[in-house]
Amino acid sequence: MAERKRIAVLQFPGSNCEVETARAVEAAGLQAEIFRWNRDPAELARFDGYILGGGFSYQDRVRAGVIAAKEPILEVIVAAAAEGKPVLGICNGAQILVETGLVPGVNDRAIDMALAPNRMVQGGRVVRRDYYCAWVYVKLSCLPERCLFTQTLPPKAVFPLPIAHGEGRFVTRREGLRERLWAQDQIVFRYCTPEGEVLPDFPVNPNGAVDNLAGLCNPAGNVLALMPHPERASWLRQVPADLPDHYGQRRREATGNWAALEEPGPGRALFEALKRFGEA
Repeated sequence: MAERKRIAVLQFPGSNCEVETARAVEAAGLQAEIFRWNRDPAELARFDGYILGGGFSYQDRVRAGVIAAKEPILEVIVAAAAEGKPVLGICNGAQILVETGLVPGVNDRAIDMALAPNRMVQGGRVVRRDYYCAWVYVKLSCLPERCLFTQTLPPKAVFPLPIAHGEGRFVTRREGLRERLWAQDQIVFRYCTPEGEVLPDFPVNPNGAVDNLAGLCNPAGNVLALMPHPERASWLRQVPADLPDHYGQRRREATGNWAALEEPGPGRALFEALKRFGEA
């Protein structure tokens, strides 16, 4: 039996999703180890992949993710990403990846985008701001093989994931960047309806992100910045029973059946894709 790949789940002061993320990694058949920010960065070299989880690193002072992005262990992550190793940033982890310039990563690590405070819009009017927690739908907007973390998904897959953030609105002032991201197929996930329709207004677009962006990858496709939380949707038991799709239907039918509730949820596929890294 092949040895399970080892995944480091990075923990910063203020992280609060490292344990559940490690459990999701283990459930996908990989080895997970929570790696604290103040350990020797050289120890990271022995891992096959890396996940920067959610929370509020350094209390989101200055802006979300910016202080954690300056930690020495991030230089090791940058080097590992350049070698082709997988790096997944979830929520606060996505903010950190954007602040390092790894994502979108088109201008030599320039910080070309920001994850700005949420601004929910309906009919051209701002109806809500800041922190928002809800289940939303995302649509795979690139080819499945374009991003390492989407290889196990069918084309144009639509599935539910939870969000919980106050600064998740992908924005940019870089001229021509959006067009370049579309041309290079780096737009991985977009917020949508349960039927897959991409609508710009709240609540379909839950934070006001430009182009309904929920997840972006780097040009090589091995680094993904994702605002929704797949680790909170890795088991069917985590899915709300009132969702209007087949996941909600499965959850309702599984009520009282522990074996069925332990089946994979919609977020599991992103972790299972890590097992394919390095395979022929």
